[in-house]
Formats: sequence, C-alpha cells, structure tokens
Amino acid sequence: MQGRVLLLNGSTWEPLAVISIARAISLIMAGKAVVVEESERVLRTVNTSFAVPSVIALRRYVNVPRRKAHWSRKGVLLRDNYTCIYCGVRPGDVVRGKTLTKMDFTVDHILPRSRNGKDNWTNTACACYSCNHRKGNRLPSEAGMKLRWEPRTPRTSYLVIAIGSGPDAWRHYIELDAANNPLDPDE
Repeated sequence: MQGRVLLLNGSTWEPLAVISIARAISLIMAGKAVVVEESERVLRTVNTSFAVPSVIALRRYVNVPRRKAHWSRKGVLLRDNYTCIYCGVRPGDVVRGKTLTKMDFTVDHILPRSRNGKDNWTNTACACYSCNHRKGNRLPSEAGMKLRWEPRTPRTSYLVIAIGSGPDAWRHYIELDAANNPLDPDE
C-alpha cells in the first residue's frame, strides 16, 4: 500500500519523521505506537478492515537530537506560504489585473548573491516577481523596501516538505514558530 504517515514522538508529540504506511502499521501491531489520526483510506485483510493511519505516536519518548533543516528553494516557498516578504501578496490575489498563482513567486536573496549572499534559510525568502525585480541586486533598504517578517530556519528538515505535501491533518502536529510565519494580511 502506497502512502505516508506522520510519526510523532511519545509524550511530547513532536514530529519525528514521515514513514510508509507499512512501517506505521508494523509499529502499531508491535504495540510500539498508537493511532492519533486516521485517514479516509481502508486496509482490507481476509477477515477484517483497518482504517489507515494518517498520524501515529510512539508509546515512549525517544531522545532525538535537533536536526538541521536542509535549505531548498521549494522549502523557502513553503515555509513562507507563498507570501511575498515585501508586499504580502499571495496566490489568488489580483495584481495589475492578473490573478497570481504559485508559479508567480520566486526566492529572493535578501543579501544578493552578487554580494556573497548565501543560499540559507535566514538570507532567502519568498517574493513575487514584481518585488524581486524591483529589489534587483540591492539590499532591501537600498531599494526602499521593508521585510514584513524575519526569515528563520525551520525546526526540522522534513518540516517544510511535510507541510507542503502532506494531509491537512498533519498541520495540527507540525508547529511553525509564529515568528517563522508571514503575517496574515487579515490580522
């Protein structure tokens, strides 16, 4: 059976990994994990049917050292929820008569690469093409632009990918620091 399950640490419910359905069922059957959330899928055996888990938690706490988040362009866009760090536009907003899609967003280097800016979480952020072009090869202050939030490193390496491609049920268990999230324009 194809699919993925979010594995949480015992007692803290901190996300540990994204695992296969087969591995999740194996942990549950061995008594090492419990089902926290079920998906709408069903696994049928000869005698019985089981709801396929979406989120499981280990019965015991496992000490796991903090993992370093690996930088990626997709990760930056997902971390920032496809929201421009300069003007705050999002997919679905209309700019100059055009409805923006995720394809209209790019990764901007706050300290430009031409000035030795690096590909890392704290130097990159999501920007719309218009703002990225306006800023160009300059610092935001030189272009008269302000950051709406300070880009930060996510807590774990799989975090951003899991939020972007996992079920909605996972969002309850994968916490993003409020300072890591762009401000909601409605707030």
